[in-house]
Amino acid sequence: MKHCTSAMVADPIPAPLDAVLISEVGPRDGLQSVKATMPTAHKLLWIDALVAAGLREIEVGSFVPARLLPQMADVAEVVRHALTHPGVTVMALAPNLRGAQAAIAAGVHKVTLPVSASAAHSLANVRKTREAMVDELRAVAQWRNDVAPGVLVEVGLSTAFGCTLQGQVPEDEVLWLAAQCAEAGADEVGLSDTTGMANPAQVRRLFTRLQAELGTRAGAAHMHNTRGLGLANCLAAYDVGVRTFDASLGGLGGCPYAPGASGNVVTEDLVFMFEAMGIATGVHLDRLMAARQPLQAGLPGEPIYGMTPEAGLPKGWAQGAASR
Repeated sequence: MKHCTSAMVADPIPAPLDAVLISEVGPRDGLQSVKATMPTAHKLLWIDALVAAGLREIEVGSFVPARLLPQMADVAEVVRHALTHPGVTVMALAPNLRGAQAAIAAGVHKVTLPVSASAAHSLANVRKTREAMVDELRAVAQWRNDVAPGVLVEVGLSTAFGCTLQGQVPEDEVLWLAAQCAEAGADEVGLSDTTGMANPAQVRRLFTRLQAELGTRAGAAHMHNTRGLGLANCLAAYDVGVRTFDASLGGLGGCPYAPGASGNVVTEDLVFMFEAMGIATGVHLDRLMAARQPLQAGLPGEPIYGMTPEAGLPKGWAQGAASR
């Protein structure tokens, strides 16, 4: 199969007064959440198409045992391919020190550790307590400092807005755990609505508190669209200063502990919302929607979502016009 060439890389879009970073998590969060395994060649084509659309940060896989997640058995090869694209931050998830060591050996720019705000979700997801995961994070950060100080370590606090196993997660516990992660060495700590229970008022309140607690180490918003509030919650996070947002092409992915979940916030819809508001994403919508083709080719029959791809762009739409 022929991969995209450098000639396909998106041309710069005129930047407005403000901008956001869209972090594409489909090749990790999306692919590990579906039963089918996308062939490696299709993964590489999909990543090429995402880069061609202008995405500058992509989470390309998880460094976990292949027997647990066969969808991620080729993650080192996928990382090596993603690294051939200059200017793109290549991320991977690692649940422990061993995984982080493998990820850094493969060359990733950033390692993400899954730390759950919900005590029940932590045990179900990684079979460790929250305190044990903070210890794991500390070991990863110390090893990174000694071996690869240029690699970033981030945490997205999952179930920060509620948990289908536990129910409500006290906000004070979320802030306590965020502070523990920062103290343990995380460069950034974001908040994830893993089970789609967040609402905009809660998002504004919790991210405001997170920024007051961590300052510049307060990280990204990772929202799910389980109850239809994904975009509203992203906008609420933007309103209080968040400028990095996770999203998944076609809304692929989700949490197995969230019944009825349709998946992550749809990258196409998120980009359209920001661009329509005059907020630059650096992502070309037409090329982004074209990236759905290699996704569907690699996962035939898998449902994907997105209102913008279905409706199409408005008549006379010119990307960047709102900001100018």
